[in-house]
Amino acid sequence: MDSAQADAYLRRLGAERPARPTLDVLRELQLRHLMAVSFENLSIHLGEAIVLEEDRLLEKVVGARRGGFCYELNGVFGALLTALGFDVTLLAARVYGDEERLGIPYDHLVLRVRTVDGGDWLVDVGFGAHSQYPLAMGERGEQEDPGGVFRIIGAGAGAGAEGEGDPGDLDVVRDGRRQYRVELRPRVLGDFVAGAWWHSTSPESHFTQSLVCSRVTEDGGRITLSGRSLTVTSPGGEKKEVRELEADSEVLAVYRERFGVELSVVPSVRGAGGGG
Repeated sequence: MDSAQADAYLRRLGAERPARPTLDVLRELQLRHLMAVSFENLSIHLGEAIVLEEDRLLEKVVGARRGGFCYELNGVFGALLTALGFDVTLLAARVYGDEERLGIPYDHLVLRVRTVDGGDWLVDVGFGAHSQYPLAMGERGEQEDPGGVFRIIGAGAGAGAEGEGDPGDLDVVRDGRRQYRVELRPRVLGDFVAGAWWHSTSPESHFTQSLVCSRVTEDGGRITLSGRSLTVTSPGGEKKEVRELEADSEVLAVYRERFGVELSVVPSVRGAGGGG
């Protein structure tokens, strides 16, 4: 990512170019990203290809002002952080599902980010509802965040964990429930192509079964459009508004006005085989 591309990305986030890659800067950029760039799977149901290449992701997130899911959002955000001088490593994770069973390999993409003022930080702008600020990877106690109370623990530690995991793997826990298991071996963006394909095409993937567009609101809450159902929650997670949108024009207006996403047609669930 060159300097002009990084500046355009920062304008998308409403952020100034930082002087140094510090933790305070990282915290600000993560929160701004969660507020400005939606977590969404619309491409799968609009028949748009999902291409895990930096230029294509920049074109989508910055040029077209769209969002995406984990591979896209964390992939391109990691490239921005690298361009700004942060030490960034892409890591693979497997998401815990029902009965705390782990998902497929390369199920999720997260970032390990090192700042000039010390420490390794887990950064994730592509999981939907999650931490709003970076999590300290070396901390084993509770980490309070507007998104919940988080802990990072050794893989397999405690009741309910699946398997023992590889030495050094970490489980991320939110409000007492395991979210995903992080592998600490460095990866590259191309490693996640198979995972993106599976989530875009498999009938077992929740992304092929439903529509979602979601972001953090300016007050620290969240707004989510699932198909035609609009949900707004307060910073504490309490639902403030839930309503069904009937007219196509109303749905498109919500995408445009509340998420900054310009669409010509209302997306509908296409099911397995419908994505890039």
